[in-house]
Amino acid sequence: MWGGLRRSAHAIAIAWCAGRLLFFLCCLFTLMQGTIPVAIAWLTKILIDGFQFPEESLNAFVVVGAITGFGVAAALLPYAVDYARGKLRRSIGVQVQERLFLAVNRFKGLQRFEDPAFLDRLRLADRAASTAPDQVFTQLLAGVQAVITLVGFLAILYVVSPIVMLITLVAAIPALFVQMSVSRRQASMMWRLSRRNRREMFYHTLMLDLAAVKEVRLFGLGPFLLERMQQETRSINFEENLHDRRVLVAQAPLALLSAVTAGVGLVWMVGLVRDGTARIGDLTAFIAAVAGTQAAVTALVSSISSGYASLLAFGHYLGVLNLKSDLPSPQTPSLLPKLSNGIRVEDVWFRYTAEGPWILRGVNLYIPHGQSLAVVGLNGAGKSTLVKLLCRLYDPTKGRITWDGVDIADVDISVLRERIGAIFQDYMAYDLSASENIGIGDVKDRHDRSRVVLASTRAGADEFISQLPEGYDSMLSRVFFQGDGEDSQHGKALSGGQWQRVALARGLMRSSRDLLILDEPSAGLDPAAEQAVHEKLRHHRLGSTSILISHRLGAVRHAQHIAVLQDGRILEEGSHEKLIAHAGEYARLFAAQASGYLQTDSGIPRVEGASFHG
Repeated sequence: MWGGLRRSAHAIAIAWCAGRLLFFLCCLFTLMQGTIPVAIAWLTKILIDGFQFPEESLNAFVVVGAITGFGVAAALLPYAVDYARGKLRRSIGVQVQERLFLAVNRFKGLQRFEDPAFLDRLRLADRAASTAPDQVFTQLLAGVQAVITLVGFLAILYVVSPIVMLITLVAAIPALFVQMSVSRRQASMMWRLSRRNRREMFYHTLMLDLAAVKEVRLFGLGPFLLERMQQETRSINFEENLHDRRVLVAQAPLALLSAVTAGVGLVWMVGLVRDGTARIGDLTAFIAAVAGTQAAVTALVSSISSGYASLLAFGHYLGVLNLKSDLPSPQTPSLLPKLSNGIRVEDVWFRYTAEGPWILRGVNLYIPHGQSLAVVGLNGAGKSTLVKLLCRLYDPTKGRITWDGVDIADVDISVLRERIGAIFQDYMAYDLSASENIGIGDVKDRHDRSRVVLASTRAGADEFISQLPEGYDSMLSRVFFQGDGEDSQHGKALSGGQWQRVALARGLMRSSRDLLILDEPSAGLDPAAEQAVHEKLRHHRLGSTSILISHRLGAVRHAQHIAVLQDGRILEEGSHEKLIAHAGEYARLFAAQASGYLQTDSGIPRVEGASFHG
């Protein structure tokens, strides 16, 4: 109960902040809509009684005028209410959307986004954000309006017949409790089905996603994905049908009870009028009051049901808002000095969950300022995990990472990441212009075209971007048009290698950072292009602190220091020459990869299957 009251208060506060004048008008219109039906019913009783007892009546034309005035107000109010609530709803929508995504952006790491339970809650919160706060406020107003109308009609019934009023009220009470139970079951069902809904949306998205359509068509996956989606849909429909059947079984007897109560009361009132105990106006008022009471009870039950469901959905929204950051922030952050000595990884252990396997096992590394470190190893060795820890997307389970002696967990995360430039192998292809795709690598300077072009040139992307119809203003998308007018053209599609260069340019926007992380920067490029890129990157990295991860060992041989990861441990480290001379794992892998380049009979080099993947 108290949780519902707190959520209601939160929804009211949001509505108040969204527009105070609109909030006041909505409350005023609610009061008027609640009282007008009662006033019309009472005035109608007075008018009819006036014909039966002229000596006791008011002026009929005055009463008719009042009824007409209330009728006009009743006819116009819905339009005014729709306008005020619509405007307030849009304002509320802006507020709740902003609050939700500010809360999501507050999560600095990746842990929550790899937690299925959180993703279920986030999906419900996202759905609730667009409707729940407004629905809570709207249903509160609807409930207040129903209560005002109900109290007014019960007062009329009390004047006409206290006994009938009591019976009508008692008959309405079970409906309230039944509807509350139905709402709780519905909310429980929504939470229970959230996983199925997410899987259904996953298969739905795959069948429409441009990135997946190639494999879907080539491998004939359409029927398979459709069947998977329909399995989830059928399961969801079964649960919803079962819930609807329970609602029908619960509410049908209550509706019958309400109808019988009204019929018995009407027979009784007709008998009283026939006996002269009651007036004709009383009978008219009774009919209007019973109908109005039942309608008000129905509206109240509906508002409680919808409001309760909205409150529960709103709870997911508030739950996300109230979650703390997944990475702890120091109350008094340490200053992060400009890197002058080096970065040290000290006995770092890491696993993604408390029950999961260890990904890193006591890793120790030192990255001197101004030097380059290459990390190599087989798939699953822990290379990408190490990069995530350096960027503080996760914190080590044990051990620490220091920056000139300062634990990076003790500094402000945004300050740390501002000092890091990174190029990831799983880069994003944004449906934005070429300039924006590159510029968001340093978002505050994304409008600096000279910096964008410089980064693009360094990555080898300027040549093909300059040839696009709109140059750097060309939309790189097959989803959106170039421009918004009627003459809009399709956006331009890039090849995989071109996108790789755009992503590389995005990372090079942060060329002046203290640490540069290159995670497979040339993945997807042909050997000639890869060599050109690494030549440029070597020149770019001169004198800077950098970490290079690459599955092609020829790309890392020029690094000043190379570390070989195996099963989460540093197996060996040193320069390329030292590791080759050591004849250990690195030398074995280097030889295995080099053996894939053989001479054909024509003397032209060709690549065979022996390749080393990191």
